[in-house]
Amino acid sequence: MNPRILASKVKGLQNGAIGKQVISRYNEFQEFKNKSEEEWFSELCFCILTANTSSEMGLRVQKAVGFDGFYNLSPKKLVQTLKKAGSRFYNRRAEFIVDARKHFGLKEKISEFENDRIAREYLAKNVKGFAFKEASHFLRNTGSNNVAILDKHVVNLLAEYSIIPERPKTVNSKNYLKIESRLDKFAEKVSLNHSQLDLYLWYMQTGKVLK
Repeated sequence: MNPRILASKVKGLQNGAIGKQVISRYNEFQEFKNKSEEEWFSELCFCILTANTSSEMGLRVQKAVGFDGFYNLSPKKLVQTLKKAGSRFYNRRAEFIVDARKHFGLKEKISEFENDRIAREYLAKNVKGFAFKEASHFLRNTGSNNVAILDKHVVNLLAEYSIIPERPKTVNSKNYLKIESRLDKFAEKVSLNHSQLDLYLWYMQTGKVLK
């Protein structure tokens, strides 16, 4: 299939009930810019938790642990709490979250960067457990618009509709940017930013509009 078919399907979703859901979720992301540093830190931990697993699981654990748990529990107690809440890889994720405490104040830090992609590079290099995908996820959820979240579901869709020539065996920092540049052009054609477009592509693959 070709990109024109995908563009037509996205346009069709925009004009229906899913379009309303997407607008509502997108507005939530934009409103996150006004939230506190504590809420930004909790969202950072949520994105650490969702790497290589589901957003639903990350949401459950985030709700169970909360900012106070993420920021104040001892490493041992945090491991126990994550395990009880149902997190996968709880030892490793607890290690990442404890290390992330040194990044408290990210809301202010992110505002200093010239653009979203420079901010993403900073996050991918400095936050343990983050690569480009996780950094993009965090930035999108906190109100940024110009980074693509290249989850396996989205990459599969891009290959299916010939936006990329084939599905890569792995998505690393080098081919991430190449894939994103192709998606830049498609996003422009359908007059959506990456945050909006991702919600439609994710829905097409999963039937859900999630963060």
